[in-house]
Amino acid sequence: MTTVRERLGQALFLRVAGPDGAKQAARIHGRPGPRWFEPDSPIARVHGDASMFVGGIRALLLQTLHPAAMRAVSEHSGFRGDMWGRLARTSTFLAVTTFGHADDAQQAVDMVRRIHDRITGRMPDGSAYAASDPHLLRWVHVAEVDSFLLAHTTYGAEPLDQAGRDEYVAQVGEVARRLGVIDPPTNEAELREALAAYRPELRGTPEAREAVRYLLFKPPLPLPARAPYGVLVAAAVGLMPAWTRRHLLLPWLPVSERTVVRVLGSFAVGTIRWAMTASGPAAPRTAS
Repeated sequence: MTTVRERLGQALFLRVAGPDGAKQAARIHGRPGPRWFEPDSPIARVHGDASMFVGGIRALLLQTLHPAAMRAVSEHSGFRGDMWGRLARTSTFLAVTTFGHADDAQQAVDMVRRIHDRITGRMPDGSAYAASDPHLLRWVHVAEVDSFLLAHTTYGAEPLDQAGRDEYVAQVGEVARRLGVIDPPTNEAELREALAAYRPELRGTPEAREAVRYLLFKPPLPLPARAPYGVLVAAAVGLMPAWTRRHLLLPWLPVSERTVVRVLGSFAVGTIRWAMTASGPAAPRTAS
């Protein structure tokens, strides 16, 4: 049983953290010095929990609904040919900013900002978009925060109370400001308001539906891993707001989502949590 647990944990870690994951994890967790956040703070509890697998998938689905953000992903992201590379880069960023040395965290933020500065393009109507646009950055941020927090509340080992959820929103907002987000939410109520404010801008586009099809039906995984991945996807879809389903052509099965999917999702996340604790300190458990 120990061998199975270790092998599964190592396989998951390799997928999430990439081939350099062990080296990155050693630096993130092993370098002495100041951190942006305390090790037992809400951001560490959420980003270190296996529920991030569900939260990450849900974040990707939700983010596709902003046409400009999705256009930037479609034209500049490697989600079609380098899904795992993108996952490893996102995982490393979350790990460094949450758990890493303050200097390393700032370097990671600076690198992302340089990348965003190079991502520009045109919408179908000719209007310009830029990944560095604070409005788009804020959308990506609130979609991620809402997804990570909801997944942790639903599938986390120790869900946060209201004070903890508010502190989590405030903590991730500190990272968002450094990335260029203007006025990020500082508590859960403000997060709800921010999401509602974006609602008129959100809709399903051909690029969004392509990304969703790829995420749901074309993951670069071996056949034995497809069924467990499908459970995680079902759990993520089950956390999507009902109004999003028609835009992204997602099913809406409220009774099944509250019963069968919830049970299977809890089992899948629990298994990941069990396996990952055998792999030692790791990059964050996210699918973003």
